[in-house]
Amino acid sequence: MAGNYKTYQVGDFTVTRVFEKTSVVGTPEFLFPDWDPAIMQEHEHWLVPGSMDEAHEHLIRSIHTWVVRTKHHTILVDTATGNDKERPFIPSFHHLHLPYLDRLKAVGVAPEAVDYVLLTHLHADHVGWNTQLVDNRWIPTFPNAKYIFPKAEQQFFSSPESHNEHYKTNIGVYEDSVLPIIEAGQAEMIDISGGELFEGIAFHPTPGHTIGHMAISLTSLGQSALFGGDVMHHPLQVYQPKWNTGFCEFAEQARTSRLWTLEYAVERRAIYFGGHFAESSAGFVTRKGDHFQWRFE
Repeated sequence: MAGNYKTYQVGDFTVTRVFEKTSVVGTPEFLFPDWDPAIMQEHEHWLVPGSMDEAHEHLIRSIHTWVVRTKHHTILVDTATGNDKERPFIPSFHHLHLPYLDRLKAVGVAPEAVDYVLLTHLHADHVGWNTQLVDNRWIPTFPNAKYIFPKAEQQFFSSPESHNEHYKTNIGVYEDSVLPIIEAGQAEMIDISGGELFEGIAFHPTPGHTIGHMAISLTSLGQSALFGGDVMHHPLQVYQPKWNTGFCEFAEQARTSRLWTLEYAVERRAIYFGGHFAESSAGFVTRKGDHFQWRFE
């Protein structure tokens, strides 16, 4: 999987996934509080083995970065988990040593060449490679990049409200992966209403998973794409959009954002780039009657 660098064309843009790691997210009952075992019969033909293990016990997710190239810029969307991070409450994220930067180089991206890093939200597995440990200091991994992320996320995760038992899995993330970017003068924050970053790239408010989560759209030459971050963790949610995961902080907002995302993808025939979907992590949403369907691309 690490060497699978499929590139997608969206008008004048190209999009390539750079894989960091596979994560077994747990049993369906763990991920989805509303899990219905009857769903398995309907979807087993495409779930196993790519999106669920062959024992039918665990759902599979991918952790990765999307590399976007325009005529003028090299852009990263989310930066995965990172190396050397102190994540004692998430053992699978703790003190990693993965060849992520080598994989970026394999698709022709040196850290110095990155112009923008766009972040859908500030969870551990989306901001980790913002920084790297050098001489016992966390410094920006991409020294020439402007890091752009939702202001509401920064306000929340820098506040005492996020430093407690409930949010323990994200303890230390702001300090080692976000604050050094701000202190280096490389951060720019997007207001709660979202908006266009520059021609063809825009942020859209999709709160629910976190307080200020945003999706990111591409539009070029009449073609569209959408980076959904954690609006959906698994393609089963395309078929069951009312299903929140146990990680969704604001349940009703999460459902509203998910429906908006699915409608956006259908109406614009946009290729959807998932934040954690396994296999290719990319595909198309279509509508059949009152329901949505998913097709990996």
